[in-house]
Amino acid sequence: MGNNKFYTPDGFTDQLPEVCAFKRDAEKKLRDIFTGSGYMEIETPGVEYSDIYVSTGLVPQEDLYKFCDHKGRLLCARYDGTVPAVRFAANLYKDEPLPLRLFYIENMYRFMKTGGGKQNGFTQAGVEFMGAKGNETDSEVIALAIESALGIGIKDLQVSVGQTRFFEGLSRQFNFSDDTKQKVRNAINQKDSVTVEQVAKEAGLSSYEAQTLLMLIECQGGYDVIDNFRQRVTEDSAVAALDDLKQILDIMNEYGYLKYITVDLGLIGGENYYTGIIFKVYTYELGFPIIGGGRYDNVAELFGRKMEAVGFSLSLTLAITALMRQGLKLERQTASAVVGYDRNIKGARAKAIALAKALREEYTSVILDSSGMTEEELDSYSALNNIPAAFFVNEGEEA
Repeated sequence: MGNNKFYTPDGFTDQLPEVCAFKRDAEKKLRDIFTGSGYMEIETPGVEYSDIYVSTGLVPQEDLYKFCDHKGRLLCARYDGTVPAVRFAANLYKDEPLPLRLFYIENMYRFMKTGGGKQNGFTQAGVEFMGAKGNETDSEVIALAIESALGIGIKDLQVSVGQTRFFEGLSRQFNFSDDTKQKVRNAINQKDSVTVEQVAKEAGLSSYEAQTLLMLIECQGGYDVIDNFRQRVTEDSAVAALDDLKQILDIMNEYGYLKYITVDLGLIGGENYYTGIIFKVYTYELGFPIIGGGRYDNVAELFGRKMEAVGFSLSLTLAITALMRQGLKLERQTASAVVGYDRNIKGARAKAIALAKALREEYTSVILDSSGMTEEELDSYSALNNIPAAFFVNEGEEA
């Protein structure tokens, strides 16, 4: 066994002071954005019973960091923020009037493929709008996701928006069996047009119908995409899903965010989680979405409360990685001043303490040297650390 005391576990990294400073500032901006829109912050435990994810069927157990408590009960590190927030709303806040607007900024832990900026431990910010439905509600959350990305400095955005009910309706229109529907779903999620064509042929679809399925992979855009599919679908819920998307585009235009939106009806998500609108936010220099969200009306019922919900989560860790790859220069924060004193002079220390306290009312941060540096050493230290001012008390009189 190797000596691992010098390393961090796979999927985890130390953060430099300049990254931490930027991250804390970004967290403050996100809090201001969320609270400014009427959302209330909650904090859930970093450790949960694994049942919250596994018994509900929401997360595969192999994706969890699992361990036992002293009674042998199976625990896990917090995997995401949405499921604990739903549990919170369904239990601790079960008597609160709806709708609820909640948000969180917390660390998450999950086993997954790392690389490209992904980590097993990361900071996630998210909002959950519970107890309301409709295109206006969905649009509020999408707009808030865009505002969040812009607020922390990401300017080049693409927001892909889909509708899971469209695929469900299209599957009924084509009379797919459960097995065929799952094959097509998997192929679309993987952008595998070859498999889509093969399954369409096996299902006996016409070339026109097969082309409609291929359009789920190939066609993204704006109102034109909705219009093109509108000519090809007849199933009521699929048509209604297209109408919903059109209204969301209209609302996004009123927010001033339509330029960021791309309709992608091939964005259909997991089978049992999302129940309506689904969206992902991308930026360049990163192969993964920094934000994912959508409507999940069936999750709260797993915790004993029937309640519609829509929300999103933003990986702050991925967002910072993207910004750094886009050229963001993070500067190490330094103190504004340093104060030293001559230890051989009676009263110098008290005067140095008083001076440091006075300076802290004017400067952002002031170091009071307790290591015993001489005046020359203090000047050298301030120069090496880019500290603009150095003060040295070498007398016991009033400083």
